[in-house]
Amino acid sequence: MTTALVTGGAGFIGSNLVDALVARGDQVSVIDDLSTGRRSNLAGALESGIELIEADVRDRDAVRAAISSTEPRVIYHLAAQIDVRKSVADPRFDLDLNGGGTIELLEAAREGGVERFVFASTAGAIYGEGEGRNLPFGEDAACVPDAPYGQSKFAAEGYVGLYARLHGLATVALRLANVYGPRQDPLGEAGVVAIYAGALLDGRTPIVFGDGEQTRDYIYVGDVVDGFLAAGVSRARGTFNISTGAETNVLDLGAAVAAACGREFEPEFAPPRLGEVARTVADPGRAGRELGWAPATTLAEGLASTVEWARSTAGSRSTG
Repeated sequence: MTTALVTGGAGFIGSNLVDALVARGDQVSVIDDLSTGRRSNLAGALESGIELIEADVRDRDAVRAAISSTEPRVIYHLAAQIDVRKSVADPRFDLDLNGGGTIELLEAAREGGVERFVFASTAGAIYGEGEGRNLPFGEDAACVPDAPYGQSKFAAEGYVGLYARLHGLATVALRLANVYGPRQDPLGEAGVVAIYAGALLDGRTPIVFGDGEQTRDYIYVGDVVDGFLAAGVSRARGTFNISTGAETNVLDLGAAVAAACGREFEPEFAPPRLGEVARTVADPGRAGRELGWAPATTLAEGLASTVEWARSTAGSRSTG
């Protein structure tokens, strides 16, 4: 049994990770300020005895107290500001949470003798525009973010690596592709799969920003959780893409989501959004070689599971 602390554990990816850690038999604690995460996401885990600490990761005293009291061997740091549009509107807040919050946790981890620190970074936003570049992106590709969100994650990655070099902390950063799956909130800071599934199931018209030809690397949350579990037990350091290596454009994705919902995809088109790239896809090869991880869920399988979950929660999506 391992003691684990998950920041942002009431969120979409974090709560799925918490469930997997509990199922593995770990002793799990969660830090989440519930600003975007939901207590309901942790209902089963709370019944199993996990501890939920309601705190902001920027709160130095709260973070140190949490690590002191729970004594985690592994920290999985997922708490973040993830909305690209919000980062453009308020880049200082974005950096404060994504950069400053990471530093607070790294300092507390160093002081608390934490054995492993796993950081949730981003592949979709950190590499920047892929049009005209060699794709899929490897971890050695230039990072030229096109929005403050990607820049703040890149800065946080720098500190994660610094604490490994300066203090010997065993750190790793996982660059996540565009994650989708059960518990992604179509009414919150959501990805396009959750938004489209929610709209189609509710009888609303999905919106395509731009021409719909922009591509992303869509990865199922269950595969992402497996990536975190692999990174948590590995001694490998550095950055790793947790991705599929497959490009899918928004129009094709929308049609696939609609098919899973038993609907037609007849979207409304809107102007493109500032700070979003036209093409991105990341190579997961290094994670396979060094972490022993590879994506296992096809897009069709993942969308079917996501839509099934969305149908089952249709009456509660707006109530939390």
